[in-house]
Amino acid sequence: MRDGTIRVRVWNEYLDEQKRPEVASVYPQGLHRTIADFLDREEGITAEVSLITDPEQGLSEKQLEATDVLVWWGHVHHGEVEDRFAWRVVERVQRGMGIIFLHSAHKSKPFMSLLGASGRLSWREADERCRVWTASPSHPVAAGIPENFVLEREEMYGEPFGIPRPEDTVFISWFEGGNVFRSGVTFRREYGKIFYFQPGHETYPVYHDENVRRVIINAVRWANPAIIAGKFDCPNVEALEKIGAD
Repeated sequence: MRDGTIRVRVWNEYLDEQKRPEVASVYPQGLHRTIADFLDREEGITAEVSLITDPEQGLSEKQLEATDVLVWWGHVHHGEVEDRFAWRVVERVQRGMGIIFLHSAHKSKPFMSLLGASGRLSWREADERCRVWTASPSHPVAAGIPENFVLEREEMYGEPFGIPRPEDTVFISWFEGGNVFRSGVTFRREYGKIFYFQPGHETYPVYHDENVRRVIINAVRWANPAIIAGKFDCPNVEALEKIGAD
């Protein structure tokens, strides 16, 4: 942090979606720009964007060192993120950077590495109604969110979800076709806070929804690090107290 401002970086592939008119009509400048813009309008938050096509895939050491909270939206190019850059993200989270994984980012390399899990789930794209239930109303990520809210069209993600037991399950979603899903969950890894939030299929105007925006804003504030530790190592140290009897 600098002067109390939360520095956010919104990462996106932006390889396929800009070529699809059904996506461009909803997000003319890309999902990343829509998300960054509403975050940037919040007091105490500044937001920049990174793309997979940027130098070092938008994940340079300099960029990550200048990031307090990383927001990650990925879709079908997870495997194209180089391992060395994915590991940079993991290491930075372990040192304290907050990270928010959105929608299909459950199959990203940083998500699966940080959680030590497959991220598997079932899915269906059928323009179905989704009701998001606030399961933990006292959690900071749920501040100002009603007991439930409806997204008229969303891609279904269904249980079982291949993740370890969350620290908190903040939201649970029900879909018109009958499936349910732990759609908002938190974790901690060493110094870093992690939030996964399911809503956000690229052909639906989910990131224009005020409740969805408020959840992401809340998550950024919650995940903002108190400290970011220096580079980790395993030092050999001297004893603080005398060892052994006289």
